[in-house]
Amino acid sequence: MIRIGILGYGNLGRGVECALQKSSDMNLVAVFTRRDPASLKLLTAGVPVVGIQNVLDWKDKIDVMILCGGSATDLPMQTPEFAKHFNVIDSFDTHAKIPSHFAAVDSAAKAGNKVAIISVGWDPGLFSLSRVYADSILPNGETYTFWGKGVSQGHSDAVRRIRGVKNAKQYTIPIESALEAVRSGKAPKLSTREKHLREVFVVLEAGANAAEVEREIKTMPNYFADYDTVVHFIDEDEFVKNHSGMAHGGFVIRSGKTGLQDEFSNVIEYSLKLDSNPAFTASVLVAYARAAVKFEQASSFGCKTVLDVPPAYLSCKSDADLRKELL
Repeated sequence: MIRIGILGYGNLGRGVECALQKSSDMNLVAVFTRRDPASLKLLTAGVPVVGIQNVLDWKDKIDVMILCGGSATDLPMQTPEFAKHFNVIDSFDTHAKIPSHFAAVDSAAKAGNKVAIISVGWDPGLFSLSRVYADSILPNGETYTFWGKGVSQGHSDAVRRIRGVKNAKQYTIPIESALEAVRSGKAPKLSTREKHLREVFVVLEAGANAAEVEREIKTMPNYFADYDTVVHFIDEDEFVKNHSGMAHGGFVIRSGKTGLQDEFSNVIEYSLKLDSNPAFTASVLVAYARAAVKFEQASSFGCKTVLDVPPAYLSCKSDADLRKELL
C-alpha cells in the first residue's frame, strides 16, 4: 500500500481524501494543516490531523505527500521546501512561472533524493499531454486551448488573497465565436483576449475600497491582465446562493493539414466537462502519486512534469493487464 499524506485541507485536500477512498492501492495516513488540528473533521475515520510544524516527524511514514495549497503564494514556497524531505505532488498552475518553479523544485528534490511531480491536474496536466500529442501528430497546424465556462480554483484563490476581499469566485468563459471558428478548421489567429472572458464575483470586507480591489484584480499579471475582465461586487447571501458550485471544463483543439500538398484537413479535439473542478483535479493528483513511487523505485530523482511520466505509471494495473484491457 502506498502511504499518502495530504498537506492542506481545503476543497482540493478534501477531494484528494475522497479519491483515496476509491484507490485500492493507497492509504491516507495523515492530514497536515496550518490551522488548529482540532478544528478539522476528516471524512476518513482514524486518520490523524497534524500541525504543519510537526510534519518532519512523518518523514519515514509517508511515501508521497500531496500538496493542496494555492499556486499564488503557497506552492512556490511549499513544494521546494517539502521536496527536500518527501516525494511530493503539486498542482501548480501558473503557466508562465512553471519553468522557474520546476528549477527550484528540481534542485530541492535531487538534494534529498526525492521525486517531485509538479503542475499535475487538467491544465496544466491532462491538457498539456493533449497539446503535445496533437502538436506531434499534426506538425502543420495550430493548437487552441479554451477553458470553461467554469470556476478556476487558482484564479479564485488569487483574488481571495487581495487585501479587502472576503470571498471570491472567478469564472472563465470561452468566446463562442472564437470556439466555432477553431472547430471549423479555419485556423484563425486569436489573441488571449479574443478567446476568453473572465468574470469575477467578489464579497468585500467591511470598509474595503471596491475601486482599488477591482484595479488590483484587472491588472494582476499572469491571471487577469491579458483578458477582458468583468468584476461584480455582491453580498454574502447572494454569493452563497448563486456561487457555491465548482463546475469547470474546457477544450484542446488542434487543426492541421496532412498529405503531400496539405490537401487533407484534420481536427483533433479533447474535452472535459466537470461537475467539480477540485474533485477531478484531486483524482489526477492521486493517480500521479503512483508515478512518484515508481520513479523512486527506479532511483529517478528530481522534478518531473506530466510530460515525463509514462502512462502505465499512473495505473494500479499490471503491464500485462493494461495491454490486455486498455491497449
